[in-house]
Amino acid sequence: MNDTPSTQTRMTLAEVHDLATRALAANGCSAENARAVADTVTSAERDGAKSHGLFRIPGYVRSLANGKIDGQADPVVERLGACIITVDGKNGLAPRAIEAGRAPLIEAAREHGMAACAIRRTHHYAALWPETEALAEQGLVAMAFVNAPPYVAPAGGTKPFFGTNPMAFAWPRPGGGTMVWDQASSLTARGELQIMKRDGHTAPDGAGVDKDGQPTNDPAAILEGAQLPFGGYKGGAIALMVDLMCGPLLGEVSSMEAGQQDNKDGGPATGGELILAFDPARFGGDDPFGRAERLFEGMLGLDGVRLPGSRRHAARTRTPAEGVEIPTPLFDTIVGLTSG
Repeated sequence: MNDTPSTQTRMTLAEVHDLATRALAANGCSAENARAVADTVTSAERDGAKSHGLFRIPGYVRSLANGKIDGQADPVVERLGACIITVDGKNGLAPRAIEAGRAPLIEAAREHGMAACAIRRTHHYAALWPETEALAEQGLVAMAFVNAPPYVAPAGGTKPFFGTNPMAFAWPRPGGGTMVWDQASSLTARGELQIMKRDGHTAPDGAGVDKDGQPTNDPAAILEGAQLPFGGYKGGAIALMVDLMCGPLLGEVSSMEAGQQDNKDGGPATGGELILAFDPARFGGDDPFGRAERLFEGMLGLDGVRLPGSRRHAARTRTPAEGVEIPTPLFDTIVGLTSG
């Protein structure tokens, strides 16, 4: 059945930010935590990434209201040795913890050529590109990894075991631009499936199986069954890598353990995140950015080829003038959350 919302509410980006901030603040977030999450949500709406925009606010609020997330958490940052930054998120929200670790990570990467930021005890419920793009805007090459509760069956399996376990990469470009990609190790992101279900759309072939392990294009059946990795064993291997890097490497939970600990409220589960930053100027290469631009030029000279992230960047140039459209039922729900 098609559940597509019959009406849309148009909002400016300032209104998106204000609505998200008020809903979060009314449900236990400190001003800094509410602002950090609202920044992330607004950036997603600006770039047309609907599954990470206001769509996420009800989930955040559920987890704040039941105490799974500490909306007042103040992250603690520590530098271990030369180039490892750790952030203890204190069971709070990932956007604030990511912000807290950013400046020390940049400093360490510029000092030593590369550095890592290990984030623990946070709840990540957003896209990964904001943290890598912020580093690329400072002239650094960046990667980020985060795991999630079990949604995805390993290659050859039919039961959830891995999270969608995404990774992101960003490369600076002359003039302040960036080339950024952000992708799940599953064929489709979890939020995309949820929006497909809401709007009455079918999932692509290979997206997942139902609870009996049978292939299906029904997003509702996949959400009850298991998503599948992209590229079979290749995506499954990446999911395993991300789980190891964000779980055991950081002393944090794996996808399996995150699922065992989660209260299944539909909000973000606790877990870890690893962010890596590299300073191209410290690797001894000749004109790394110019070489990259020649590579991009060659790619774009091929018919039908675009750079990763280009659709998001195109959207952000249009959105400030046009605003964004939000399904009215979602808008009404979030307005209702602003009273706590």
